[in-house]
Amino acid sequence: MHSAVFLIEFGAIILGLGLLGRFAGRLRFSPIPLYLLAGLAFGTGGLLPLGASEEFVAIGAEIGVILLLLMLGLEYTATDLVSNLRTQYPAGLVDFTLNALPGAAAALLMGWGPVAAVVLGGVTWISSSGVIAKVLGDLGRLGNRETPVILSILVLEDLAMAVYLPIITALLAGVGLAAGSVTLAIALGVAGAVLFVAVRYGRLISRFVSSDDPEKLLLVVLGLTLLVAGIAQQLQVSAAVGAFLVGIALSGEVAEGAHTLLSPLRDLFAAVFFVFFGLHTDPSSIPPVLLPALALAVTTALTKIATGYWAAKRAGVGPKGRWRAGGTLVARGEFSIVIAGLAVSAGIQPSLGPLATAYVLILVVVGPLTARYTEPVGLWLTSRRRRPVAEPVPEPAKVEVRD
Repeated sequence: MHSAVFLIEFGAIILGLGLLGRFAGRLRFSPIPLYLLAGLAFGTGGLLPLGASEEFVAIGAEIGVILLLLMLGLEYTATDLVSNLRTQYPAGLVDFTLNALPGAAAALLMGWGPVAAVVLGGVTWISSSGVIAKVLGDLGRLGNRETPVILSILVLEDLAMAVYLPIITALLAGVGLAAGSVTLAIALGVAGAVLFVAVRYGRLISRFVSSDDPEKLLLVVLGLTLLVAGIAQQLQVSAAVGAFLVGIALSGEVAEGAHTLLSPLRDLFAAVFFVFFGLHTDPSSIPPVLLPALALAVTTALTKIATGYWAAKRAGVGPKGRWRAGGTLVARGEFSIVIAGLAVSAGIQPSLGPLATAYVLILVVVGPLTARYTEPVGLWLTSRRRRPVAEPVPEPAKVEVRD
């Protein structure tokens, strides 16, 4: 009986996602906001809470994030990654300064203390790699000139999480400096080792994975990705970082074949991820913190646009690409929720969880809109500002007629 209820619930979820995706496609709009609203409707405190399929949806959501980052990694080689990191690290510093400080300042102004300030700074700092990866694919921008700049910033953020998450975990747990230092050293060592292997032995890995049989290629790539992601997460490194680096390590025909085979799986599990995010949000907890969340969302949306614009300009991208880069980076998502969840579990500040949830929901809905419309709005504003003021036309000189 339990399995029958599970099949009914999960089948209804997949069917509903397909219908919502078709509706969004007709409107030429990203389906992400619709997936999130569906999750809110059928989650905690929603219209019809799910029960039997919740655990499976949670696992599917985690696989969705991993596949999204793997597919991003397949777009670029290890050489591209290293060169982008070398050239774009100033953009990472600007990103941190403009987007982490508003969150930290907001926590201090509300009297939440320094630990909560570090947590909320992380929530407002990190863009959603999952949402942005989906948006780039939906809008057909993976080959655009500004996309490497966007990915460089996302990679810098994801790699920074390998440092930030152990630090925040130690702060929340109140452990000593020695224990926190050991955790941080392990995280940095694992991330560095995986990146070194991807850069140095990428060709050997591709040769090992390569197969003329699509079935075997799919199983090996998917199994390797999940294995590395799981090991990375077990060693206090983000599973998303591990999946991304696996994609970076694969190149040539292997990358092309894996991309084709995994695209349908990515779309399925990515949709499940966005539904899962909404399922675990109680709508009744949002109204009390809506105004501060909205103010913080507006502020950090503007700072993210400024970050992307500056980084793209520095890389020599034209005005249209600069605005697209800034608008694409606005969405927050999975990492922000993970960070807030750690703080809520530690009992740091009861209002932090609902505030972070409302903040992420606002920007995860607004993010696809800014990705699509920041360019035309930005160009319109700059054209109005640069429009020359029309000089008055001189009146024709009067000719005095004398008798």
